[in-house]
Amino acid sequence: MKKILHQLIVIIGCLVMTTHAFAQDAEALHETGRSFMRQGDFPSALQAFDKALAIKPDAIDILKDKAFVYYLQRDFASTIELSKKITEREDADAQSFQILGLAYKAIAETKESEKMYKKALTRFPKSGALNCDYGEFIAASNPADAIKYWEKGIEADPNYSGNYYFATKYYAQKGNIIWGLLYGEIFVNIESLSKRSEEIKTILFGGYRKLFDDLSILDNPKQNGTPFEKAVAQNLSDLTSFGRFGITPEMLTALRARFILNWYSNSQSKGLVFPLFEYQRRLLRQGHFDAYNQWLIGTNADAQKYTQWVQQHGEEVKGFQQYQRSNLFKIPAGQYMLH
Repeated sequence: MKKILHQLIVIIGCLVMTTHAFAQDAEALHETGRSFMRQGDFPSALQAFDKALAIKPDAIDILKDKAFVYYLQRDFASTIELSKKITEREDADAQSFQILGLAYKAIAETKESEKMYKKALTRFPKSGALNCDYGEFIAASNPADAIKYWEKGIEADPNYSGNYYFATKYYAQKGNIIWGLLYGEIFVNIESLSKRSEEIKTILFGGYRKLFDDLSILDNPKQNGTPFEKAVAQNLSDLTSFGRFGITPEMLTALRARFILNWYSNSQSKGLVFPLFEYQRRLLRQGHFDAYNQWLIGTNADAQKYTQWVQQHGEEVKGFQQYQRSNLFKIPAGQYMLH
């Protein structure tokens, strides 16, 4: 009896070890496929994923990567076929629906996209990415509804950059100066190195120029805004004298330094916590505020002067860049200003 029991234990142990070895092989093949995918070698990536799936046919992460490689190859029919199977699974995540949405967008399949996004947001209402994608999907036909989804995405996932990108453009176009400026600056701090960041910096510069061309733009938020909007608008109105110097990084540094000092000493803004202002205050205290404002609008204000400033202030630039890399801008959950 003991001998039989011992044999059973040995057999079970071998099975466990074999299963573990197969799992490791699948993981190694999956990572190999991802490496090929990053290199742009999509046929080799698919071969590696197929070998991994031969070992673990239900591995959803491998299936998602395979669907995404199909998309990158512009094989949208295969992307859709595989992604639809994935999104039917109980363990499908928000990213699974995103991949399907990308394929539908590529072939302009609006009817199926609408059904898919509604289903996805029913399952994942707090997905910043899905709210962002659906907002972009309906923006052309219904921008008033699109901004609602971008705002939902910001509230649910405040560190997902895409919703700020689209919300900034929406508010800038609608003449909502406060949220165009605030969301734009949040965006460039979260997504600081992308092409979209340069686009939003241009919008920010234009926003400050519009503000000082016509300060009456603040009248509506001062009178009809939320307590937060009223406090921001009043604080900016109190600093109108700065506008006569033109929109330069130096002017912006002086204006915003005074704004932050006023914000944290004014009873009207007491208790109104806003992460962007907290970040600006830290930059002021650490001595990086000049370099930060140069980084923010320098190129758009005067590219030649900005280049000269960078050359003449190498240590300041280096110090700010090091601070920026080691103190990534993050918004704590729950710090969302309703408007």
